[in-house]
Amino acid sequence: MEKGKGLARKWAVEFAENTSSSSSYSGVPDPLGFNRSSQDLDDANGGRQKKDAEAAWKSQKAWEVAQAPLKNLLMMGFMMWMAGSTVHLFSIGITFSALWQPISALQGVGKVFEPYKDSRVDILAPKLLFIALNLAGLALGVWKLNTLGLLPTHASDWVSSLAPAQEVEFSGGGLPIH
Repeated sequence: MEKGKGLARKWAVEFAENTSSSSSYSGVPDPLGFNRSSQDLDDANGGRQKKDAEAAWKSQKAWEVAQAPLKNLLMMGFMMWMAGSTVHLFSIGITFSALWQPISALQGVGKVFEPYKDSRVDILAPKLLFIALNLAGLALGVWKLNTLGLLPTHASDWVSSLAPAQEVEFSGGGLPIH
């Protein structure tokens, strides 16, 4: 006779024989003092704590994402300072990059904060901070355009028959000669 065929196994558990309503699924009765309703209550509390922890994590991550443009703003300001105030390829490229990044970030605000949407998480304040920091980055780019002289700020920039604006320069320093 082949091994294992036709012989009853010595250690076998039949899961189909669950006739007692107070016993567990394996057929073993519950221990004394065990109350299944208290276990269900603990599971509900554990689920609530897990959801609260997940909401706190989502809120923290939303604030981290909202503050991310500040790092970009500082880096872009440093790069603009290093580029100088003369019009050349590098300074124009840095300036238009400083303008393009906030514009593209502002267009995708909804997608950026999509993973953090939850009924328990208020993402309005992080969104407003994100928008404010990107608008500050946009203002920095416009300011750099103005310092490069690429913004039309005078009427003579629009009408060729008008005289250009008078440049007022002041240079100081050095020792006076007497």
